[in-house]
Amino acid sequence: MIKNILTIAGTDPSGGAGIQADMKVFSAFGTYAMSVITAVVAQNTMGVRSYRDMDANFVGEQIDVVFEDIHVDAVKIGMLSNADIVNVVASKLKYYSVKNIVLDPVMVAKSGDSLINEAAIHAIREQLLPLVTIITPNIPEACVLLKKKDTISIDEMLENAQQLLQFKSQWVLLKGGHLEGNICKDVLCNTDEYYEFTNERLITKNDHGTGCTLSSAITALLSTTTVPKAVEKAKNYLSQALKASSQLSVGHGHGPLHHFYGLWK
Repeated sequence: MIKNILTIAGTDPSGGAGIQADMKVFSAFGTYAMSVITAVVAQNTMGVRSYRDMDANFVGEQIDVVFEDIHVDAVKIGMLSNADIVNVVASKLKYYSVKNIVLDPVMVAKSGDSLINEAAIHAIREQLLPLVTIITPNIPEACVLLKKKDTISIDEMLENAQQLLQFKSQWVLLKGGHLEGNICKDVLCNTDEYYEFTNERLITKNDHGTGCTLSSAITALLSTTTVPKAVEKAKNYLSQALKASSQLSVGHGHGPLHHFYGLWK
């Protein structure tokens, strides 16, 4: 039976990130894609111009109409820019006893634009993270969650990933793509297990939506396999989508990944 996967996130009119990217990834993995919109974002490959939040009650209503009608096998959560929306999403996930939840804590766009306020960050720590199967922060997002002013070095990644477990998610995947050097290192851990993923850095300008793509791939896989296996397979998919991104010609800034590299001739 084909799995039904839901994304709760903001939009990207240029199609490289946000809900548009999530639904492409879900489809590439042969799952049925559904969406709940939390914010409408005016962005393209050059950056974020502005965004408008959905009314929190309307976000909740969108979630209700999905779960009242459709069995949901996994949920990916992206942009949640204010505390009211975070609290509504958390309450609905509790109410529907949702399993297989992936949180990509979207806080800063590729361009450096902030996509969240401090009250929402607090609500994510307190209300949402205890419900989550796996959280997938990059280095800047981990620093925000841990209230660190300094960046995290490659040698400090495991320590900081373990510190993120204090917020009660089952797993943490701390991504090291923002660190300098030719090697990219990601750390996956829970309270008992630890995995390290090391890859040579792919040099490409087409990296718009990498975080959305990875977390969505994990979500699509999580309904059928374990967290470590889902992360391993999702990272391989991300690498291939990055390598194939040169086949696309989209925009003048950070271009999108080729989400359908395995399906398009």
